Formats: sequence, structure tokens, C-alpha cells
Amino acid sequence: MQYAKVTPQLSVSTQLSLDDIDAIKAAGFKSIICNRPDGEGEGQLTFAEIEAKALLLGLTCVYQPIVSGKITPDDAITFEANLQKLEAPVLAYCRTGTRSITLWAMTATKTLPCEAILSISQQAGYNVSEALSQVKPA
Repeated sequence: MQYAKVTPQLSVSTQLSLDDIDAIKAAGFKSIICNRPDGEGEGQLTFAEIEAKALLLGLTCVYQPIVSGKITPDDAITFEANLQKLEAPVLAYCRTGTRSITLWAMTATKTLPCEAILSISQQAGYNVSEALSQVKPA
């Protein structure tokens, strides 16, 4: 399983398999956020399948599905609230990880300059410049 560390509290990943849940637990993650709607892709595991295995291993899971290309500011606020309430470190996933890191980036503007957010995202292997161009810093 591969994931990209965004902050000490958050990493993002592509779609998970059931075997990945064991690796997530072994890597020290405490919580999982699913940002991928069920049924988005053929052969994709449902959130219920991921959650069932995660709960057996003592991991907390949150389902916050986001349709690709349709992230709203309210979605980002909900994501931030989920990060604050969940035990860290948290692994957030979707099909490619882009929605998950974009949700983080949209609220990170409250505490970080855009240049820092872009740099962190690029180091993780993602480009969030388009999303940031639509966000006004607080």
C-alpha cells in the first residue's frame, strides 16, 4: 500500500483494498476517511466493506463521499471538522487521493500561505493549484 504524507496528522491514498487495512493499522494510523462515493468504479469496494475490516482492527472510519470535480467549500469545512474529531494520524482516500488532498488544501489556507500548501501538495505528488485559485484565504 502506498500513501502520501501531507502533515503529521494526515496522509492520503488511492482506493483501498481489504489487505491495505492491515498495512494501515501496522503503519500506525488510527482513523480513515473515505472521500469516494460507493459505486464510482467497477470492482470498487464499498465503504461498508472497508469499515467492517477497519473496525475489527480498532480503526475509526468516516464516510464523506465527494463526487469527482464537485468539491464545495462546505465539503472542505466538513473534512476539516472530521480531521479535528478523529484520532490522528488519519488516512483519507478516494480514487487517486486528489479529492482528499484538495479538501485539506482548501481549509489549510486558514493557517498556511498558498505557496506552502502548493509545496506540501507537490511533495506528496499532487497539484492543488486549481482548487486554491478558487479559495480566498481567511
